[in-house]
Amino acid sequence: MTKPTAKEIKAMADVTGVPVDADVAGRIAHSMGPAFEGFAPVAGTLPFDLEPASFQLTQAAKVST
Repeated sequence: MTKPTAKEIKAMADVTGVPVDADVAGRIAHSMGPAFEGFAPVAGTLPFDLEPASFQLTQAAKVST
């Protein structure tokens, strides 16, 4: 999981129908940086790391075993 760039933030916002200006996308990317850096040591080890929607499936599988 890598920190998104302003260009990636802008593209995601455009796709979701909530377009933002380039400078706003830059501020969003800058403000998210510390969160991505903080989780870097455990990235890839959390069961819902890549797809939060699969969290329910992961939890259900752990309960039934």
